[in-house]
Amino acid sequence: MKLLIAKKKLLKALGFGVLLSIMCVLTFVCHATVYTDASDATVNTDSNESTNPDEAYLEGDLGGLTFQFSGDGTGSLSATLQILLILTVISLAPSILIMLTSFTRIIIVLHFLRTALGTQTTPPNQVMIGLALFLTFFIMSPVFSAVNTEALQPLSNGEMTIEEAFNAGMHPIREFMFDQMEGSEKDLSLFLEIAGIEEIETREDVPTNVLIPAFILSELRIAFIIGFMLYIPFLVIDMVVSSTLMSMGMMMLPPTTISMPFKILLFILADGWDLVIGNVVKTFFN
Repeated sequence: MKLLIAKKKLLKALGFGVLLSIMCVLTFVCHATVYTDASDATVNTDSNESTNPDEAYLEGDLGGLTFQFSGDGTGSLSATLQILLILTVISLAPSILIMLTSFTRIIIVLHFLRTALGTQTTPPNQVMIGLALFLTFFIMSPVFSAVNTEALQPLSNGEMTIEEAFNAGMHPIREFMFDQMEGSEKDLSLFLEIAGIEEIETREDVPTNVLIPAFILSELRIAFIIGFMLYIPFLVIDMVVSSTLMSMGMMMLPPTTISMPFKILLFILADGWDLVIGNVVKTFFN
């Protein structure tokens, strides 16, 4: 019952957030329409002289985003699309953080480790996701710094357009994905073949919509290889314990009940967290 009430509250909160976003966009559009329809009132930021009403415009700044409304109504459409683009990027930010960074490989390896240990829900999902996020920020900090330096700062200073900033910001992320796919060119070749692209000379010739799925597939392959390597020592312990119990005639006793303390002991003695986390992080810098 409490879970149902919590779900209802969560749905109401999400609905309120969506409604608030829609109201903000509609309010902005209404204000833009009022400004553009007032063709008889001309506003010029450079001087106080009146101009032709058909060439009237209004310039302003909204949270660091420079916008311009022209008398023919084209400016309001551009500003509205910019706001919708920003809202879209914000809504897709979690997916971008998960799929275009090191998060996928790390979280899959941690889940394999927990399953191999047989500890079920220990560490909890919240702890594993938090650890994966902070490790992702640590690994991706050079890439994020490059994006901030090459795209966000010039955009906020008015030195770039949104399209130029997007292309400049994608360059460090693309380089990171290319570097992680070294040795797994077959994933990229697969999607290039599906897309019908044959002649590729440089990295710039690879479209981003082809690079992203190839990178995700490569990350899944690497994560499963690491997970298999983690399973081997714990699998040996399970086999030894199971064989010992069968030889003693203790058929009704689950082997996992006996093997789990030994696996935890082995993990502690080998300083498992340092070995696992350290080697997973090093795979992104080799």
